[in-house]
Amino acid sequence: MSEFRIGDEHFELDGEPFRILSGALHYFRVHPDLWRDRIRKAKQMGLNTIETYVAWNAHAKRRGEFDLTGALDLGRFLDDVAAEGMHAIVRPGPYICAEWHNGGLPAWLFESGTVGVRRDEPQYLAAVEELFANLAPVLVPRQIDQGGPIILIQIENEYGAYGSDPVYLEKLVAMNRAIGLTVPFTTVDQPTPEMLVDGSLPTLHKTASFGSRSTERLATLRRFQPTGPLMCSEFWDGWFDDWGEHHHTTSTEQSAHDLDELLAAGASVNIYMFHGGTNAGFTNGANDKGVYKPIVTSYDYDAPLDERGDPTEKYWAFREVLAKYGSVPTDAPVVSEPAPAFEARLTASVPLLGALGPLGAFAPHDGVPTMDSLQQYDGFVLYRAEIDVQGEAVFEIDEVRDRAVVLLNGAPVGVLARDHHDRRLTLPADARGTLDLLVEDQGRVDYGERIGEPKGLIGTARLNGEPLLRWEALPLGLDDAAALDGVRALLAPLESTVVAGPAFVRGEFTLEAPTDLFVHTRDWGKGVLWVNGVNLGRYWSRGPQHTLYVPAPVVHAGVNEVLLLELHAASTGVRFVATPDLGHTEF
Repeated sequence: MSEFRIGDEHFELDGEPFRILSGALHYFRVHPDLWRDRIRKAKQMGLNTIETYVAWNAHAKRRGEFDLTGALDLGRFLDDVAAEGMHAIVRPGPYICAEWHNGGLPAWLFESGTVGVRRDEPQYLAAVEELFANLAPVLVPRQIDQGGPIILIQIENEYGAYGSDPVYLEKLVAMNRAIGLTVPFTTVDQPTPEMLVDGSLPTLHKTASFGSRSTERLATLRRFQPTGPLMCSEFWDGWFDDWGEHHHTTSTEQSAHDLDELLAAGASVNIYMFHGGTNAGFTNGANDKGVYKPIVTSYDYDAPLDERGDPTEKYWAFREVLAKYGSVPTDAPVVSEPAPAFEARLTASVPLLGALGPLGAFAPHDGVPTMDSLQQYDGFVLYRAEIDVQGEAVFEIDEVRDRAVVLLNGAPVGVLARDHHDRRLTLPADARGTLDLLVEDQGRVDYGERIGEPKGLIGTARLNGEPLLRWEALPLGLDDAAALDGVRALLAPLESTVVAGPAFVRGEFTLEAPTDLFVHTRDWGKGVLWVNGVNLGRYWSRGPQHTLYVPAPVVHAGVNEVLLLELHAASTGVRFVATPDLGHTEF
């Protein structure tokens, strides 16, 4: 057992000065069988600590449930950190941002319509207390003073950019202490006077988040944290991507220079990100500052360790810098061989509208319900109404969150997209029959005032200006393995070389042994990809991302399955390529 404390000048480990050299690695974005590999590579770069957020909504998809198994086994992750001789920083939120859907806050939290998040509000704090109670058996015995790796706990996350409620922060501190956390607590904010004041308390050690102008920003931090060690606990070495934009990269030379400048000033650091991983399934976040921008599936982040876990040019540059300030192991990671490049085919399909039985059941509604009111917190809902119009027909909805494929009698007639602020759509003249809207939650806003907003069709639907009140809604059970088995049973041989969506499409490929793969998606439209039943995330011809990463533990020797939900149109070819294609850059 050891003691870790914040001294007058330094972090101290067993009474000796200790510089934190940390890298961010989110367990919930990396396959658990790859955690040790990524942690070891952090150590090989010269780091001594691993930092992770805790994604509350990943663990608690429904209130009263808390999953700590498999990919969410935080205890196993922290044990892996310890087994590699590393320390740990844990940021349990409750809000994390992290470009993760809803900033980590569970969507069910907002069901009352009266909850006040990220402030001193009883409903919210009662739920947060449940979160910490569930985390206590994992975190408390893994603190450094109990023989574990955890040296720091962060309170909230960049709170000064959101609000100013010291009572709320004090109550979070009290909750964390009440469950038995004894290690030092910190806060993080961007180094502006207002944020540093609003985002912390006099009793909490302030740290900063930035990615450039290190000396200047540390000086600002020092004015508001006059004693103790300086720390940049989010040193931004890259950035995330949005669908429809370019792939973000940062200069390796400049990032290494800024890191060197930071460490030369005597500061500690947490590199955000060391390894980004993947927004698999429906976990990506979004931003909306007037235009809705969903985040892509890859969270590569242009980090030192790429999405596959390979060292990049930035890795070697950072390793060289870190060697000036600490011990770097003599062993170093080896870059992987290119992934296998080969082709397969999609050979069976079924229209989505012909496969609804296994996915759930329609229920009647007066007006259009939100996805949240149906307790469908991600993925898709199919809305259905019967219409009969003579002459011109215009469908209208107050707001769509986030994208609706509109079909009349099973035939696509258009799309309503939130990022285009679409509200109206012309239907064919003399429209009569079944009107379907397949609505996709493309990712919940993770930052700012729109956190927690409901998804689906919002407000009143109208046909030629008249309210359309009789609806049915069917939440698609795409996270249910049995439901997908039911879909597979409905598949029929596919003779064409193209697929007209919305449809499920299946194919197979054969491997001699498990290996990382990259699925090429340029020949497909928009949809979701499963490999061997694992939801690997969204693809979209809009880009910038045009490959999806398949971790080796997802596949096996022999025959493997590819399953798509294609919303528009796709080629039946399945191409696996040697390297990722994350899209064009701005240069």
